[in-house]
Amino acid sequence: MYPFIRLLTTIRKAKKAPKISVDAVSENCFRCMPWDLDLFMEMNNGRVLTLYDLGRFTLSIQCGLSDVLKRESWGLVVAGSTTRYRKRVRMFDKVTMYTQVAAMDERWVYIIQSMWVKGEPASSILLRTAVTEKGRIVATERVRKATGREDWRPEPEGWVKAWIESEEQRPWPPLSART
Repeated sequence: MYPFIRLLTTIRKAKKAPKISVDAVSENCFRCMPWDLDLFMEMNNGRVLTLYDLGRFTLSIQCGLSDVLKRESWGLVVAGSTTRYRKRVRMFDKVTMYTQVAAMDERWVYIIQSMWVKGEPASSILLRTAVTEKGRIVATERVRKATGREDWRPEPEGWVKAWIESEEQRPWPPLSART
């Protein structure tokens, strides 16, 4: 089930938190609760992805993007991701999540997020995201203009650039089980 109470709590905390620049790192903390666990008594990998959603909501609220989305009747979409899990998150562990924009091109906004427990990285994710309007992707130039950051064009570096390039070679549609 979607964590609606945690979503409302996240939104409330983000609205009370200091405003940050869109290129800053957003931080939020939470505890791994019993309903976040899988059969192995660690945070379920699907729940990790859902909680990363909440981290992106926090960033969008703190940097003012959520106000622009509301004003323009825009939405957000995830179009791809790669996730790395390295440390188990156990029940009642305090998790600190960091979220930041890593790069942007004409169409996509690339976001890096990580979860940390006891000062050690537990997981990280790189996402290809976009702003949408009536089911279509909004050019990042329009988004930058609407947010007053027309000059901001973060370029991908290192492994982020390599991932973007590798995704361009990935076949679509994927192979079916019959081929």
